[in-house]
Amino acid sequence: MTLLYMMSETPKSAGPVAPELLADLAAASRILAARGVVDGFGHVSMRHPGLPDRFLMSKSIAPALVVPDDIIEYDLNSEPCNANGRGSFLERFIHGEIYKARPDINSVVHSHSPSVIPFGLVPTDMKAMFHNAAFLAAGVPVFDIADKFGDTDMLVCDCVKGEALAEVLKDKDVALMRAHGSVACGPTLQTAVFRAVYTEVNARIQHFAQALSSDGNLAALTKTEGQLADVPNQTAGMRAWHLWRAEVRNEVNW
Repeated sequence: MTLLYMMSETPKSAGPVAPELLADLAAASRILAARGVVDGFGHVSMRHPGLPDRFLMSKSIAPALVVPDDIIEYDLNSEPCNANGRGSFLERFIHGEIYKARPDINSVVHSHSPSVIPFGLVPTDMKAMFHNAAFLAAGVPVFDIADKFGDTDMLVCDCVKGEALAEVLKDKDVALMRAHGSVACGPTLQTAVFRAVYTEVNARIQHFAQALSSDGNLAALTKTEGQLADVPNQTAGMRAWHLWRAEVRNEVNW
């Protein structure tokens, strides 16, 4: 979501980031929009390459409009280091708290992709339908904000709520958020984007497969198959990133 939030204290910056990395992060927002994972809402972040207790994310703006100059640096309490008057996403706490809890994670995507949301509303587990979504075979937990906070506006708008989400995510790569959306994480920006895209694709396939199944049974990947299939995805998945990144570069020349 994109409500604005102004901070009273300014944490120290970890220093400049290479322009090509800022361009990749801005491009990631546009890639996710082009693939139908985000629309006017949603965001992607990456851990600061120079300091693990800082992360980078765009100002509060529709993902398809992000440019490198929109990137803001945050500390892990999700307070901006260099906002300079730019508004911040209200739900940036999703990112900060996942980075606190998961030192293995260097990028986080939060989206409201339409095929994924139903799996947070019904007692049907999301499963890995094909090899590109192998990371889902380890399990996909569901975060229900009402479990700890009762009736809310559904937004993860502070550190306490972000911490609760990170606790549900645990060591998984993806978590659903009841009546809201999902998070997809990875050790790199490219992997997190790949997982966000293929979580949405996988959800569509599962909808189709369940409609075709006469008894409700699905021959999804087992946990072991998922572990094995996810290994080549870590490298072969870059083929998709290079394609998507080239599409953005051809459009905006950065």
